[in-house]
Parts: sequence; structure tokens; C-alpha cells
Amino acid sequence: MRPEDVRIPEEALSESFLAATGPGGQNVNKVATAVQLRVDLFRLGLHPDAYERLKAIAGSRVTSAGELLITARRFRTQDGNRQDARRRLAEMIAAAHIVQAKRRPTRPSRAAKAERVEKKRQRSSVKQARGKVSFD
Repeated sequence: MRPEDVRIPEEALSESFLAATGPGGQNVNKVATAVQLRVDLFRLGLHPDAYERLKAIAGSRVTSAGELLITARRFRTQDGNRQDARRRLAEMIAAAHIVQAKRRPTRPSRAAKAERVEKKRQRSSVKQARGKVSFD
């Protein structure tokens, strides 16, 4: 699933605007351009496995009430930050739909074990040949 394919229901979202931090001169002090996007994870209607993966991806951004909190303040306009927050949410949801393949443990073959032992023997003989020289 690609982030462009993700459909987010509007009733699951709530936005609030706040003053952004950082550089920006007088504009940063008087205009609320940063967006705080709250997403009710239960209203997204995700499969339980995808829901668990989304919670793991979001980490500490999920509140105890089951809301995902995304703060966007990269751009100087509300609209730019709003789109950035929604894009980041769509990327998280798309990543949650990717199922990791189960790892199947493998064992080295008999030939691989024999090759390893032979290399150890060769290395051992090289090191043993480095002994002190006796002049008899």
C-alpha cells in the first residue's frame, strides 16, 4: 500500500493550530501556523494486526486515550503544515499495512561446516609455524 492510496475518514481527525517554535522573526510570535493533528485510532477502521503495527510505529505519540498525536511545524503556513501532518499520517498507516515475513531459522550445511573447520586447521598451522627458530 502506498501513502497516496490511504483513505483517512474525516471524523477520525481533529486539528488545532498553535504558535510554532524556532526562527521566523515577528511572524512566529503572532501567527499560529503549527498544526497539532489528533487521530482517533479506533475510528480509522484498521485491521487489528495493522492497528497493532501502527501503535508500534507511532510509539510514544499514542496517548493513553488511543489517540495519535502528530505535530507539524516545518512550513510557514497553516495549509503547508496541515498537508505535512496528513502526509506523515498516511505514511504511517501505509507502513502499518506492510507485513514482515517470518524469519525461518536455517542451519549451515555439512559442507559449510567442513570448510570452516578446514580453514581453521590451515590458519592454525600458519600460526604454529611462527614459533621461535632454534639453531641445532
